[in-house]
Amino acid sequence: MTRDQLWVCHLGTVPYLDALATQLDIRERRLASELPDTLLMLEHPPIYTRGRRSADGELTLGEDFYRARGIDIVDTDRGGRVTYHGSGQLVGYPIMRIHDIGAHLRTMESAIVAALADYDIAARSRCAEGPDYTGVWVDDRKIASIGVHVSRGITTHGFAVNVDIDLDPFSWIVACGLPDVTMTSLARELPAGRTVDRDDFRARMSRRFCDAHGRHMRLVSPERLGLDVPSPQPELMRGRMPRANARRTSTTCADATQKNTITSTARLVTVDGARG
Repeated sequence: MTRDQLWVCHLGTVPYLDALATQLDIRERRLASELPDTLLMLEHPPIYTRGRRSADGELTLGEDFYRARGIDIVDTDRGGRVTYHGSGQLVGYPIMRIHDIGAHLRTMESAIVAALADYDIAARSRCAEGPDYTGVWVDDRKIASIGVHVSRGITTHGFAVNVDIDLDPFSWIVACGLPDVTMTSLARELPAGRTVDRDDFRARMSRRFCDAHGRHMRLVSPERLGLDVPSPQPELMRGRMPRANARRTSTTCADATQKNTITSTARLVTVDGARG
């Protein structure tokens, strides 16, 4: 392992709680310096996740309505509000040591903006408008959400980019805590005549993420991470996440929670391409 490497592992479709258990395992090994900084790339079956700033009433139609449509609901310790995950959405979980949480969020946004620019989609950050606008936007439509958690200087959770996902489930909630938000996707924003290739976008997003961090990408298998599962449809160990205690965390142009104080050593970068 070298310090300038960032390991990237493509896991296919993974149930949310399984992916959470995997993140926590990798975080502990990252803390022990047994693994380098690592990016997990995957999709989730249909699920709503509620971040630590979620409020009552954001699941507007009631839990029975969602579960009748095969959508589970889970509370999580990431920053942000309620959002939807499902097939056709690329999720990235960086388990990394960081020094500046705001810079970490802005760098993720810049990576997503760059990956979308590869498809001639002009996207931008709106972080200056407040934490509810963390993520990536195409005009006033939200195409990517971001929410992270930091413990002992190591991040978990990350970003979710709508590639060719069914957008209807976003309309059944107050997505990202924004009553009037319009969610969009790569497929919807592509110029006429262009189609989406999920594998191609995943590869470009992986590369752009590493480029944004100034790191060399090293693709690794789940087995190399010690997961001992086949790819791309891993059966990971089951895990449960208890509901996080509600609390507010003040961040600078950020959407995150952190259990410890992190000394700022990196310059904050705001991207305005030509995300919660």
